Amino acid sequence: MPVAATSAADKPVRVVVLGDSLTAGFGLPAQDAFPAKLARILDGKGVAATVVNASVSGDTASGGLGRLDWSVPDGTDAVILELGANDALRGLDPKVTKAALDAILRKLADRRIVVLLAGMQAPRNLGPEYTRDFDSIYPALASTHPVVFYPFFLEGVAADPKLNQADGLHPNAAGVDAIVERILPRVEELIVKARAARAS
Repeated sequence: MPVAATSAADKPVRVVVLGDSLTAGFGLPAQDAFPAKLARILDGKGVAATVVNASVSGDTASGGLGRLDWSVPDGTDAVILELGANDALRGLDPKVTKAALDAILRKLADRRIVVLLAGMQAPRNLGPEYTRDFDSIYPALASTHPVVFYPFFLEGVAADPKLNQADGLHPNAAGVDAIVERILPRVEELIVKARAARAS
């Protein structure tokens, strides 16, 4: 194999986390935010990856779409897409959220960037109809796009006071640890896909 090809294959996979306050690290020191902790875990396992925090607290799916081109620069191999929680908190029309996420996934596919789609669930106080419509967004998108799918980003963390800050919405440092541990197999799958896409 030529030297250039070998070095390209060995280059760390560049992963951008495109999300909201849940991944931005709201209320936490920078080193305790999800991207930083994920990067340390991957490094400890000998996985060559660079994890970039492109999350903005308060962002909606439409907001993420609006800033996609500059938040996910050229040279990005993979994206962890974690958006929609603020849409649900504001009671936005699930059709609007789904359309924005669908557009993000299409744009990233056009750029040959592989995606881990992190699902979200609506607060249960918004009623069964809204909950059903919102929660169905992510499985529907995962069935129509070639993504790595993690059904619920806050799995095992949501509503656990020991794993959340005082507001009950944002994970504390221990909560972020739990999220990283649970999502790690999917992230490793994403990185394998990104390497394969780069080699093709």
